Amino acid sequence: MRSAIVPPAALRQGIEQFNQQEFYACHDTLEALWIDAPEPERRFYQGILQIAVGCYHLSNQNWRGAVLSLGEGCQRLSDYAPAHAGVNVDRLLDASVELLERLHADAPVGTDAVVRQFSMPGDVALPRIVCVEEAAS
Repeated sequence: MRSAIVPPAALRQGIEQFNQQEFYACHDTLEALWIDAPEPERRFYQGILQIAVGCYHLSNQNWRGAVLSLGEGCQRLSDYAPAHAGVNVDRLLDASVELLERLHADAPVGTDAVVRQFSMPGDVALPRIVCVEEAAS
């Protein structure tokens, strides 16, 4: 029987904040991890943090900030696919890239329309972080 991969407590807190769309709080939590972390964890935390910042910028209709942060976060996380530290990186990247492509397609005048559609199921979804054991179920 394979044991579940459990992320560190602070990362779990950051994941919970991210999934509750508390992106500013997630930034603070992951920044505290990122600052003191050695590589390769440092770059991993920074990638998630940048995706959170991109979502935060998007919620404030800051198209440029959202696109830049999402792109940088995706680039950093691509080195950790398919999974790292208990996080299903592939699923996070897929959702983040889909959002980034949508922003590019609606750029930048459509940002407010994209933001409004977050609450419309099936249209535009913010990325979520899924843990490896959750992905298997």
